[in-house]
Amino acid sequence: MVAGIEGALAGLPPWAALLVVVGGSLAVARLVQVGGDRVVKRVTKRIEGDVDDAVLGTLHPALYVTIALTGLYYALGPLSLSVVAVPAEVTTNLERTVLSAVVFVWAFTLVRLGRRVSTALTADREKAEGSVVPIFQNVWTAALIGLTAFALLRLWNYDVTPLLASAGIIGIVVGFAARDTIANLFGSIALFFDGTYKVGDWIVLESGDRGRVEDISIRSTVIRTRDDVLVTVPNSILNSAKVVNESTPRRKRRIRVPVGVAYGTDYDLLEETLLGVAAATKPVLDAPSARVRMRSFGDSAIEVELLCWVPDPVLRGRATHDLNVGIYRAFAEAGITVPFPQREVRLLGEGAATAAGADGAVPEAAGADDD
Repeated sequence: MVAGIEGALAGLPPWAALLVVVGGSLAVARLVQVGGDRVVKRVTKRIEGDVDDAVLGTLHPALYVTIALTGLYYALGPLSLSVVAVPAEVTTNLERTVLSAVVFVWAFTLVRLGRRVSTALTADREKAEGSVVPIFQNVWTAALIGLTAFALLRLWNYDVTPLLASAGIIGIVVGFAARDTIANLFGSIALFFDGTYKVGDWIVLESGDRGRVEDISIRSTVIRTRDDVLVTVPNSILNSAKVVNESTPRRKRRIRVPVGVAYGTDYDLLEETLLGVAAATKPVLDAPSARVRMRSFGDSAIEVELLCWVPDPVLRGRATHDLNVGIYRAFAEAGITVPFPQREVRLLGEGAATAAGADGAVPEAAGADDD
């Protein structure tokens, strides 16, 4: 096909051939621009979500600009060398300039595409994912800048071997100097892909700290405890530690209220009383239903547990308080005794003490060694 076009242009005057090449490429670019807009609108209406709008809408302008630059390239290249007499060195530099423009156009387009796709993906999600988006945007942009610089240097026949060697040495130095920062960066990426937690979740750290996730950044995660204290934890530590997420896979949580009752207590009455308290406590859910479980026979009490559910981890403390108060009052009304350890202390009377010291000797301690 290209040979046929070259043959047709060869039969035209030089100025006409040049106009055909440049004008034809501009006409095709305009056709792609106008027709592509209509196609993009029709396609994006049939696909749910905003990702397709971001991809097609971003790539479309770069496509027709590339077509126009391609026509300009061939107007300077082998297709039109016989059209306009241009020195070979100037032609080569002009071709490289046009190709450099194409590289810049697509580099800018891909950077913009990464930002728009990230925004579209996180538009309807939680703030946690949106806060991590700059990580991927920066990595994507840095990678494109590096590839663009490499392509331009190769295009203009620059030797990049010394630069690659220097980049390797610089990378080692930066890796040692910013070891903690890089660890936090990759830790945040790992936490994002694992879906360990998101903003608003209640988590328990390995250290015992419990709180709500307030913010997830590139370097650290901020947790607000029940004491309204902000705790900042590096992501590298969270990535390698045990983290309990109380908000997943669903937000409702089960709470356990241990109770000890005296031996001889009517168990049916005990169970009925505990279930009645659970049903009367506002934060406790009706489904799953509350239940009572006997756990063990203690030294001075029968150990049982009241198990019930609350709709959100944040209500666990309040529900436990209300249940304990309700159990205390219900036990008092039902006559159920809560035992407690007792110790009997015996004191020697005055007469016994006088008799013990009448002989003028102090009794030896029991179990003393006889030397």
